[in-house]
Amino acid sequence: MIKTTILTISDTRTKENDDSGKTIIEILNDNNFTISNYEIIKDDLSQIKNRLIHYSDIAPVDLILTTGGTGIGPRDVTPEATLEIIEKRLPGIGEHIRATGAQKTKNALLSRGKAGVRKNTLIINLPGSPKGAGESLEAILGVVCHAIEMMRGAGH
Repeated sequence: MIKTTILTISDTRTKENDDSGKTIIEILNDNNFTISNYEIIKDDLSQIKNRLIHYSDIAPVDLILTTGGTGIGPRDVTPEATLEIIEKRLPGIGEHIRATGAQKTKNALLSRGKAGVRKNTLIINLPGSPKGAGESLEAILGVVCHAIEMMRGAGH
């Protein structure tokens, strides 16, 4: 069982119209993940950092998936918030997400999502579009499961 928190980063979305969050939930449910928390928070650096720290340190989960705020818009700060709080960077995950996405649309190259570990929590930034979030998550699911096993002490 992999305890997961989903954070949708958006100034405009609600749970009713958060198609990216719904897509992530559907994929996780189909793959036996446990969704412990689901929140929509503003595109605000300190709020994003606070929620990432909360779900890593105070109410820890195995995995935090963010969706949104990874582009180049003026309020897109999810990667910056993530980099400020992670202890170990995992650049290969973001690189793979971008490379896989670029096979379908070159616009995937504009995504700046990051991944890393804080304490015993894996944190991954996914794109904000429902299609991008879903395709990205499906591209890395196997690696996510393996990474969490390794964080729990399993070998390679």
